[in-house]
Amino acid sequence: MSKEVWGYQPRNNRPAPDWEVEAQTDAVRAGLARTGFGETSEALFLNSGFTYSSAQEALDSFTDETDHFLYSRFHNPTVTMFEKRLAVLEGAEYCVAFGSGMAAVFASLACIVESGDHIVASAAMFSSCHVIITEILPKWGVTYELVKANDLGAWEAALSKPVKAVFIETPSNPLMEITDIRAVSDLAHKVGATVIVDNVMASPGLQRPLELGADVVMYSATKHIDGQGRVLAGALLGSFSYIHEKLLPFSRHTGPSLSAFNAWVLLKSLETLDLRVERMNSNAQKIAEFLEAHPSIKSVRYPGLPSHPDAAVIRKQMTGGGTTIGIEFNGSQKDAFKFMDSLRIVDISNNHGDSKTLITHPASTTHRRLSTEVQAGMGITPSVLRLSVGLEHVNDLIKDIDQALKS
Repeated sequence: MSKEVWGYQPRNNRPAPDWEVEAQTDAVRAGLARTGFGETSEALFLNSGFTYSSAQEALDSFTDETDHFLYSRFHNPTVTMFEKRLAVLEGAEYCVAFGSGMAAVFASLACIVESGDHIVASAAMFSSCHVIITEILPKWGVTYELVKANDLGAWEAALSKPVKAVFIETPSNPLMEITDIRAVSDLAHKVGATVIVDNVMASPGLQRPLELGADVVMYSATKHIDGQGRVLAGALLGSFSYIHEKLLPFSRHTGPSLSAFNAWVLLKSLETLDLRVERMNSNAQKIAEFLEAHPSIKSVRYPGLPSHPDAAVIRKQMTGGGTTIGIEFNGSQKDAFKFMDSLRIVDISNNHGDSKTLITHPASTTHRRLSTEVQAGMGITPSVLRLSVGLEHVNDLIKDIDQALKS
């Protein structure tokens, strides 16, 4: 690991480790840039602008002749520490942070498409992503095709002609549909497409899209990366050419930047990301197994279950089932609502990837913006719920779910 990535310690100028450190160590220390005060925690730079020692230094800074911060809309020391740390964890060349996950999604596509370009995307996706691809970008003259996530034949057909970008959400929100990242990336690259993977549901700890052939990884850092319901944030990770030639010219002038305070919160969150996701994944696995055996449940969609229709692909590209479970009741929306209202520990909330266990009814909340026909195509019926499993003791969560089902 280079000293630049590891950070610097001006007080004692210790050398960076000369061995390959583990991911958990990177999550605590990568990108750390201490000031002359030698602070233990990352410094928080709340300023909007920066000064220069001379007019010539200002000129050199704006022409990239010298490495100097210009303006916090462009870059900021605290935000840069977060970007470097996340890039190391993801195994990416570069990272750019955003004010929200949806700002990152929009920028990932908007920076590379123009009128006449074509996008192919997995049909099962978060509703705001669906709106960007099917409503907003078409206003610019961009066409699109939606493909069933696990239908490789449909991907082959869609990627048999020129395509500018491929957008994959895997696992999908809320019913955990899986796309084979390696297979689709290989097909996409044959026609020159840039492959963007929304890795929010898996988190950096359970899936590594870049190692599977993807070009760009997108996160709503609001979810597992913060994972404690405190801040909004997003991130895009990819190669030098994508970030510096495509993304930065777009993002620096359109202004979807991450605040320094939110970046500082995220830096502290990354220190515990591995521990939190590991426990949440373990809890979700046990709850999914409990639900699958319950007579009130029609189906359970969880990547950690052997019954998942894409179990073979999951074993190739994920190291765990994740923290979110898709549930379909044997019953109506009224039954689903009664179950939700009977829960005593689990909160009703449209967020996910949080330390607190949360449940929502996608058809009336997160995916309400979509038509009934589009929802049905995604498998979202009035009796579907999304359960985001947190850090509470799993025995208490199962007891709460069990008593609510009995109600």
